[in-house]
Amino acid sequence: MTDRPLYIAFLWHMHQPFYKDPLTGLYRLPWVRLHGTKDYLDMVEILLDFPHIHQTFNFTPSLLEQIIDYTEHNAKDRYLELTLKRASELTLEEKLFILENFFLANWDNMIKPFPRYYELLVKRGLRLIKSELVRLVRYFTHSDLLDLQVLFNLCWIDPMFREGDLFLKELVEKGRDYTEEDKHLLISKQFSLLKEIIPKYRDMVQNGQIDLSVSPFYHPILPLLCDTNSAKVAMPDIRLPQRRFSYPEDAKNQIRMGMDYFEKLFGYRPTGMWPSEGSVSEEALRIAAQEGIKWIGTDEDILAHSLGKRLRDSSGNIIEPDTLYKPYTFENVHLIFRDHQISDLIGFLYSHWDSKKAADDLVSRLLTLQAYTPRDKMRLVSIILDGENAWEYYKNDGHDFFKYLYERLSQEKRLKTVRVSEYLNEHAEGEPLNRLHAGSWINANYSIWIGHEEDNTAWDYLTDTRNDLELFEKLNPEKDISKAWKALYVAEGSDWNWWYGDEHSTETQHDFDELFRMNLVKVYREMEKEIPQQLYISILREDIGIPPSITIRGFIEPKIDGVVTSYYEWYQGAYVDVRKSGGSMHKSESIVSRIYYGFNKDYLFLRIDPVIPFSEFTDNDTRFSINIVKPVQFKIILPIKLPSVKAELFEKKDEGWEKVKDITEIAINDILEIGIPFNDLKAKEKDEMNIFVSIIKNGGEVERCPWRGCVTLTVPTPDFEAMMWY
Repeated sequence: MTDRPLYIAFLWHMHQPFYKDPLTGLYRLPWVRLHGTKDYLDMVEILLDFPHIHQTFNFTPSLLEQIIDYTEHNAKDRYLELTLKRASELTLEEKLFILENFFLANWDNMIKPFPRYYELLVKRGLRLIKSELVRLVRYFTHSDLLDLQVLFNLCWIDPMFREGDLFLKELVEKGRDYTEEDKHLLISKQFSLLKEIIPKYRDMVQNGQIDLSVSPFYHPILPLLCDTNSAKVAMPDIRLPQRRFSYPEDAKNQIRMGMDYFEKLFGYRPTGMWPSEGSVSEEALRIAAQEGIKWIGTDEDILAHSLGKRLRDSSGNIIEPDTLYKPYTFENVHLIFRDHQISDLIGFLYSHWDSKKAADDLVSRLLTLQAYTPRDKMRLVSIILDGENAWEYYKNDGHDFFKYLYERLSQEKRLKTVRVSEYLNEHAEGEPLNRLHAGSWINANYSIWIGHEEDNTAWDYLTDTRNDLELFEKLNPEKDISKAWKALYVAEGSDWNWWYGDEHSTETQHDFDELFRMNLVKVYREMEKEIPQQLYISILREDIGIPPSITIRGFIEPKIDGVVTSYYEWYQGAYVDVRKSGGSMHKSESIVSRIYYGFNKDYLFLRIDPVIPFSEFTDNDTRFSINIVKPVQFKIILPIKLPSVKAELFEKKDEGWEKVKDITEIAINDILEIGIPFNDLKAKEKDEMNIFVSIIKNGGEVERCPWRGCVTLTVPTPDFEAMMWY
């Protein structure tokens, strides 16, 4: 044991994409305003009760710019406009928009605590079917819509402020039958909270409890701005865009603009940076160093690849604590590497736990690390994650978890929280790194942002637009095109490509796609040049098959027993790797890991591999819905939990879903296996079939596999297997 404390550096990353429509000036999405009242202010306010807890907060300038736009320039978003409009004057189109979008909140933790809000959700329907909204809207009175306008905005105000403000507390207690005056006073309170954010952080910096760092202005992946070919470092076989994007000067400008804007707001120049998505490369780091950045945070997998050594064993246990838990230097910049496991526990797992048990578990893990700290060693554990999106998945917006955690950390002498700069200034020289791996916090590569057909299309559009802008500037040096450059820098942000490809999905995906393309349109408008027609066409590919990792090569005859009886029983089939997400966050854990599929001349066979064996699954409320979209709509409903293995086949009729039969060829144990005759699915030879799997909990879809698109196959002819030999 040792008396030396283990130092803990929390870094909370605060970020929102730039949501302003460059053509209308209206914000397309409300998340800056709504997260502003739920997440930014309370995250620092809670520290007032725990003065010994020191932390670092990272802000993207794009977020700060939008907060300022709301509080000082009277910015509006579509959701705010429809909130402020009298419920009795809403048009049919506006009512439909409200019914579709004003339930965008965590149902369990943000909607259900308001009985009236949940009542309206049930009335709308737990499963959103857009084609049904026109019929449903007739049953919503003006009073219903007014209550919905109020409750949507009220649920996005942090519980701390709802409890501490007399008007907000009375509004919660009132529960329903709100007035137009109630609504306008609520929005006034909302803006009062937004106005407190930047001054509060400024004050907390001055008293020394927190420090602030910055990201590049519009949150680009800096290494890809420097050179899209850098993606090949981690993925040599990646398919790159047709045109190479290589503008390190843009990376430099994004950093410099961000630091300038930060200095304007807070009165000093930042020295620390969480580069967008923890993405680093040697070239990007050199640029950051030239701009005055003294330290950068990224992920532990970057360190592992840089050193060419494993830091954890196959079970995820740390085997190289002396390697991970200390700063390094490269090009005179300090680097800290986040503990990926602990950071993800907070971001994705602890929200499902009892708050006290979660806090105790985290402290226990840290104390275990501290117990093995030699007397002559000093260690820094960096815990770095999203500071806004995780908390809606926690009860009470995470406050119970934070209070238990901060109380334990305040009392525990073996653990000491520090600001990153505080630790580096007092304790660390930093061990030199000979090389720095090019990658991000996700899989130590850039696959989220480049490589997929949609991603690559976006990069090609960006490259073409930038080339046209640069040429125009050379030919027209007298013309002010600063607005064109701003639109281009916005389009360089990482968030647009976050939603392209198959990795993530969101209800507002089309807004992200349009914002990306409209910023490029803005560039051409500022140049007064003809706008390329492809910029008016969505990049998103809808309702198409997801290519399997391995395609079907012949007939299969699996034994339907719920276990992998033999490697070869599914060998001739196909499978799709299921990469999952949660909401707007990349999530490393989900229920399903792979979907296998195959057939013989009479049967379709499906196999679902879970992350943990179904035999260990304890959830009583979760079911699978295997959905056949084409050629005829069917679905198969079955529970996940053993021992009940009852699968029912339903066919879509005009009146709804009609049960066809019970399916007997099914087994769930370690895996799920099922066989269905093509005849039962009304699928004939050469018919195309589109299939996806939904995971249903409490009547709502919580996962979809694949997230976008379908598993696609063609019903075989009897000679299919013979043809595969040619």
